[in-house]
Amino acid sequence: MLILLPPSEGKADAGTGRRLDLARLPLPELNPVREEVLGALDVLDAGPPEAALDALGLGAGQHGELRRNARLRQAATAPAGRIYTGVLYEALDLATLPPSAQRAAGRQVLVSSGLWGAVRLTDRIPPYRCPIGARLPGIGTLPARWRRALGPALTAAAGTGPVLDLRSGAYAAAWTPRGELAERTVTVRVLHEREVDGVPVRSVVSHFNKATKGRLVRDLLLAGARPRTADALVTALRDLKYPVGEQATAPGRPRQVDLVVSEL
Repeated sequence: MLILLPPSEGKADAGTGRRLDLARLPLPELNPVREEVLGALDVLDAGPPEAALDALGLGAGQHGELRRNARLRQAATAPAGRIYTGVLYEALDLATLPPSAQRAAGRQVLVSSGLWGAVRLTDRIPPYRCPIGARLPGIGTLPARWRRALGPALTAAAGTGPVLDLRSGAYAAAWTPRGELAERTVTVRVLHEREVDGVPVRSVVSHFNKATKGRLVRDLLLAGARPRTADALVTALRDLKYPVGEQATAPGRPRQVDLVVSEL
């Protein structure tokens, strides 16, 4: 099983180990695009700070993020599972998983990234700021630039097993599984149910979405789940007591399941 996660905007302040070495990252076929994006960030750093802030979707008070990007090639690194610190990763709580579950996470999980394309939780990267919606000089839109490279790389990474795709829409736009692989792919939508004037109302709420997806991955890892098909993956979710509902999907498209939660 391959599990695809989004990155988090929240990141650790600094790494603790060796400098960035692209040759050590997985999916080396992505390195040419990684170099392009790093180069584009260098160009931004050399220009007006206001333009760089705008290109990266940053506010006027976030010049520290620009200084961080300016040192990416020399900065200390840490495993991606420690670099990402947002709600999803807090719920996953990788550091408290038993060793067997941590090893499974290192094998099975890939984190999407506007800068790296995809990295494993064990891969060493520096803290950075490069959302998938960034507008970088010489590249154009990041989803379009990454799509050509990610297609073959992630298809190969998926192998013959199911894919649990928990990416947000912007990152999902950088690669969409097609055909037979799509039919092995399960996407998850988290719905928050609450009562309004005595009537159950369901809606998508970002915080519930991220926290639930983090717990879902944690529970699958703790259970040692090894589904070999999309059907088996959906069954594994139900076995873990997640309230699963399926949406009708066309042939050759990923399956979509809804998880309904009432509280965190």
